[in-house]
Amino acid sequence: MERETDVMSGSSDALTHSHVFLGSDHQRNERRIWLVIALTTVMMVIEIGAGSLYGSMALVADGWHMSTHASAMLISALAYLYARRHAHNARFTFGTGKLGDLAGFASAIILAMIALLMAWESLLRLRNPVVIDYREAIAIAVVGLLVNIASAWLLRDDHAHHHHGHGHDHGHHHDHHHDHDHPHPHSVSDNNLRSAYIHVIADAMTSVLAIVALLLGSRFGWTFLDPLMGIVGGLVILQWSWSLLRSTGGILLDFIPPGEELPEEIREAIETDSDRITDLHVWQVGPGHHAAIVAVATPEPRDAAFYKARLADLHELSHVTVEVTVERAA
Repeated sequence: MERETDVMSGSSDALTHSHVFLGSDHQRNERRIWLVIALTTVMMVIEIGAGSLYGSMALVADGWHMSTHASAMLISALAYLYARRHAHNARFTFGTGKLGDLAGFASAIILAMIALLMAWESLLRLRNPVVIDYREAIAIAVVGLLVNIASAWLLRDDHAHHHHGHGHDHGHHHDHHHDHDHPHPHSVSDNNLRSAYIHVIADAMTSVLAIVALLLGSRFGWTFLDPLMGIVGGLVILQWSWSLLRSTGGILLDFIPPGEELPEEIREAIETDSDRITDLHVWQVGPGHHAAIVAVATPEPRDAAFYKARLADLHELSHVTVEVTVERAA
């Protein structure tokens, strides 16, 4: 078995290509998260200020609760900012596209801590009930819910994103492929945006559960419902956190999730009776962007461009390295 070599030719400019693998809606999502942070912060300041002025611990507590979600969303916003500003930094070998997944992972940990704290405080409240000012508490929960609905609308993801890009044809066997001439046929998931959205939805769900518990409590005197709903809400949020941890952690570890068809699609495009893939690595480098290293063994003296052309229709691939080994007859 012999590896066929090739002399690279052409100017350095012809071999230069971008490693910017940010999501197609990166700047839009960044602006929306900053807007939601501003909205949440204003509401937080109003609640803490009004609670301190009027002696309402419920208002103060809800204000500080909103601050935890605002802090978590700040992680997402700063990740967008940093990824955008360092997108062309050559020290990031595969770009900064995965920084959003790192932020999402950190945000999921914070979400889990909030959920556990909610459940613990609710258990304590079950053991030691307190007097509830139902009218004031319901008003706070309704206002909080309205703020969360507005925030969720801003952070919505329509899953109709398409990414486009550029193509390169290098005359050597270690080849990079960037093809964005056609719309991406699959939805693009941005875990950084998803983490901020889950924080908002978690807060909204908490408000809904609180409203239900408070209404029933004020009507029938069921004071236990308020902490009970807190426990239920904490468990649901903990499940959402675990789901986000799994998806972001998998991307950070270059794990191919179940149901991901791209590796099989690459094999179907490359392998024939004579050509076979001897080594294949596929991983995500950003929202809607994947990289692949493909090693091909063939009895025919073909170059990397031949196999790159076979992969041209796989628009999820933004960075491909093809290595060709020519198998000589004994």
